[in-house]
Amino acid sequence: MTIIYFDCYAGISGDMTVGALLDLGVPLEHLNAELAKLHLPPGSYALSASRTERRHVPALKFDVAVHDHHTHRHYGGIDAMIAGSALADAVKERSRRIFRRLAEAEATVHGVPMEEVHFHEVGAVDSIVDIVGTAICLDYLGVTEVHAAALPLGGGFVETAHGRLPVPAPATAELLHGLAVHGECGEGERVTPTGAAIIAALAAGTGKRPAMRLERIGSGAGGKDFSDCPNILRAFLGTAEKGCGTDEAVVVAETNIDDSTPEVLGCVMERLFEEGALDVFFTPVQMKKNRPATQLSFLCRPEELDNLARLVLVETSAIGLRHYPVGRITLERRVEERQTPFGPVRFKMVFDNGMMLRAAPEYEDCRRIARERGIPCREVMEQAVAWQRAAGVAP
Repeated sequence: MTIIYFDCYAGISGDMTVGALLDLGVPLEHLNAELAKLHLPPGSYALSASRTERRHVPALKFDVAVHDHHTHRHYGGIDAMIAGSALADAVKERSRRIFRRLAEAEATVHGVPMEEVHFHEVGAVDSIVDIVGTAICLDYLGVTEVHAAALPLGGGFVETAHGRLPVPAPATAELLHGLAVHGECGEGERVTPTGAAIIAALAAGTGKRPAMRLERIGSGAGGKDFSDCPNILRAFLGTAEKGCGTDEAVVVAETNIDDSTPEVLGCVMERLFEEGALDVFFTPVQMKKNRPATQLSFLCRPEELDNLARLVLVETSAIGLRHYPVGRITLERRVEERQTPFGPVRFKMVFDNGMMLRAAPEYEDCRRIARERGIPCREVMEQAVAWQRAAGVAP
């Protein structure tokens, strides 16, 4: 499995991402040829890449010269253009996923339906090239899983088409929900909406470096030169080692309990999940003197074992636990909020090698809606799935 890790210590933008991927060995000619499959107006843009430095650190600067200054594009038109293109299916799927996240954030910020989200002249072409270009480069490099460092929040203000806005800009802040962020950087816009959308849509995880056998490093330069650090996005490309990526080393801990009430055990299960357990389950067992009992088991990462074991020992009558390492193979999973006829519903999205396998609505959201509207939960779940399939989101 080929992994890429974006080291976003200075931040991330669309052009920085494409620059770093080109620096990993994607030919600019290949990018140009693939982008031509979108059939944008002839001469509407020109691509270039050149070597540069940021605070004496070398990097590749990717630029898009936009000549189409009079075309306004809406999200629906851009999505249809990508879907109807001759690009590879994996490229189309990643591109549409990124654009959808960006459009959802803009729709939330401006209080309009997603289909009405408007991309201003230059920004529309820029965003198309950066987003689809990122997907093209990832496909060329054979990347199957994306990871990213925690994203810097930046500070101060930025001038936009909507006036002077605080950093991070509202759309960027919306996209940062659920991602690892930090404030250990200076002023300025460190993460753009496009950069945030790329990470929000594609990254299997943020804030943690994945274990890999490192093969190449690419560096993409940003347009500004910050005083506190080189404005560079580094992309680490490698292959997953055994025990990392989808093959993960975890721990199983368990104890047999014959003198705790169901209420206590239910409370402990909730607490374990809240404190980071990957899974918790009960198994009926027979103990000495034929006493019916419950085996409490939980699955966790090795670094969480001590904390979770102490929780069990404090909250239950158990006086000890046994534990042992196991391996597990997992698919990439993300929870994303989608619009449905019932309002926003969270969906659990499952991916394999960047391709979506299935999407299921979260039970708790569907149960809440069913109670509010007085209709069967099953009906809510079925209609939510049908709506997403019609929108081209769920398989």
